[in-house]
Amino acid sequence: MPLYETVFIARNDISQQQVDAIVDGITAQVEADGGAVRKREYWGLRSLAYRIKKNRKGHYTLLGLEVRSELLKEIERQLSLNEDVLRMMALRVESIDEAPSPVLSRKGEDRGERSFRGPKPAGGRFESGRGRRGGEDRPLESADNGAE
Repeated sequence: MPLYETVFIARNDISQQQVDAIVDGITAQVEADGGAVRKREYWGLRSLAYRIKKNRKGHYTLLGLEVRSELLKEIERQLSLNEDVLRMMALRVESIDEAPSPVLSRKGEDRGERSFRGPKPAGGRFESGRGRRGGEDRPLESADNGAE
């Protein structure tokens, strides 16, 4: 049977359990037809690049399916009719990698880096000096104020 990777985005106002119920329905259909779900990853609630149907966030899920193409078309049709699913995309692949996807591996790395933001840059509000009053670039006066 052909192999497919399917990613779908569900609305942000449903719970993770409801997303799992959608995935369980797909899994039941695939297994009833003699196929298999080789990979199942929940990527979490993530921000969308642009608004889709008035949503700014969505639950992302990746599925690695071994299924006939006719059943995949039926699954795509049912997901497009489901009001909780914003977008869905399926691609045919040569093999399904059992390792965690790059999205999940990068997600774990980012958490450690966010705790340290680095030192503050030296200087005032702007490096160019545009934050000073007066608006023009004038040299800073020395501490002795020109008194000799």
